[in-house]
Amino acid sequence: MARTVGIGIQDYGKIRENDYFYIDKTGFIKEWWESGDEVTLITRPRRFGKTLNMSMAEQFFSIDYAGRGSLFEGLSIWQEEKYRALQGTYPVISLSFANIKEKDYPAARYKICQLLVNLYNRYGFLRDSEGMSARDREFFDRVSVDMNDGDATLALYQLSDYLYRYYGKKVIILLDEYDTPMQEAYVAGYWEELVAFTRSMFNAAFKTNPWLERAIMTGITRVSKESVFSDLNNLKAVTTTSDEYEAAFGFTEDEVFTALDEYGLDERKSDVKYWYNGFIFGKWKDIFGDGLQAMRQIIMIL
Repeated sequence: MARTVGIGIQDYGKIRENDYFYIDKTGFIKEWWESGDEVTLITRPRRFGKTLNMSMAEQFFSIDYAGRGSLFEGLSIWQEEKYRALQGTYPVISLSFANIKEKDYPAARYKICQLLVNLYNRYGFLRDSEGMSARDREFFDRVSVDMNDGDATLALYQLSDYLYRYYGKKVIILLDEYDTPMQEAYVAGYWEELVAFTRSMFNAAFKTNPWLERAIMTGITRVSKESVFSDLNNLKAVTTTSDEYEAAFGFTEDEVFTALDEYGLDERKSDVKYWYNGFIFGKWKDIFGDGLQAMRQIIMIL
């Protein structure tokens, strides 16, 4: 029986726990981990599965998902003992700028600070943990929506330190849709203010952070390194013309055809290829970029 195609689900665990239709993209985890890159920026168009892959990465690495290997059983990443042992073993800081679409800088800054407050609330148990000094607790208590720029831009850096001290392992930081507020800032005329703020935050979190193991950022645009990424010479940018992770986002032709077989539509492969011939990225041909939504449209049309 063909599985349900769940549209708009960006939580990897929800897809797996409900046995919704899922094309195995866990090979991305291995490819990224073995690349050795400290900070990776991945840019892809909308609807290419970036957020779902970030959810997948979080649930693979995060200590919060220790003992949840069942989410990955039967998939490619679970074939190697090395990666089975790696699952659920790192503190992970995960956040998204997807909803920061404000008309002015104060409102955008407020929302970013609220996201940081939410993170500190999530890890509130750290405040009174062993090894935290009075000065550490003072900083913890200063994290608020109206904190000053110095505290706001250091918040991810300091949280990395606290998590490292608590778990004894460096952190992984996942930042989804890093560029959404920047697109709004450009249109609304507060680009310079926002870039200055985020540059300082990114430099602290991704460049001068001794407690950082790895980081991934995703977005739809690559902002010039002369602006927000000017200090990040440890950043590996992976664009749509790069060879890395080509098949990790969107669907390849083989993946689409395998899905059509599951739904008993194998005789319609030529129709699908004619109707939606995808894109060409690097060595990969015919990436069906719109992910599950395109797949559902294909199945419904046929």
